Amino acid sequence: MTKEESNTDDKQIKINKWDYLALKNTLDDAVKEVLITKYNHVEDYSLIDCRLFICTFAVLVAAFALGWDFFNPFPKSRFVLTVCVALYFITMGAITLYTTYMEKGIFAVTLERDESGFNPDVVWEASSYIKKHTGTYCLTVVRKDSVGGDIREREITKSVANYFDEEGTLCQDVIENEVTKVREAVLKLKKIE
Repeated sequence: MTKEESNTDDKQIKINKWDYLALKNTLDDAVKEVLITKYNHVEDYSLIDCRLFICTFAVLVAAFALGWDFFNPFPKSRFVLTVCVALYFITMGAITLYTTYMEKGIFAVTLERDESGFNPDVVWEASSYIKKHTGTYCLTVVRKDSVGGDIREREITKSVANYFDEEGTLCQDVIENEVTKVREAVLKLKKIE
C-alpha cells in the first residue's frame, strides 16, 4: 500500500447512518473544512468565545457559593447563597437566550480576508439542522460584507443519503461540490435589505 492510498483511507469518515446527531455533526465538520481549506477562510471563534464567557461566569458564581458556604456554614451563608443561586439562574437564562437567538444553530463562522489588506474581512456563517425522521439536511450559508452592509443568504435542503454511501462513509467530493454551488449562489444573489 502506498502513502497516498493510506492517506485517503485515513481521511474517510464512516458513521452510523441511523444516528441523526452523528450525521449532522459529520456534515457540519465537512462543510467547515471545505470553507477553511478550499477557500482559505480563517475560522472566527468570537461566537463560541462569548458562550464560553457566560458559562465561565456561571461556574465562578457556583464556585464562589461553594467556597463561601465551606468557610461560613449554612445559617451564616444564607444571603450569599441566595444571591449566588439567583445569579446562576439569571446566567443560565442568558446562555439559553444567547444560544437560541444569537447562535441560531451556527456551527461555523469564517472570515474571508482581503488580499490587499485595505478592506475589512467578509464574514461567512454556516448553520444547519436535520429534520427528524425525514433525513433531510438543511444548510444555510450567509455572507456578511461590512463595507456596504451587504448580507446574502442561501439555503439548500437535501437528503443525507446524497452525502453518504451505503456503508455510511462520507463522500467528501459531494460535500465539496455542494458547498461550492451554495457559495457561488450566495455570491450571485442580490443584497438582502
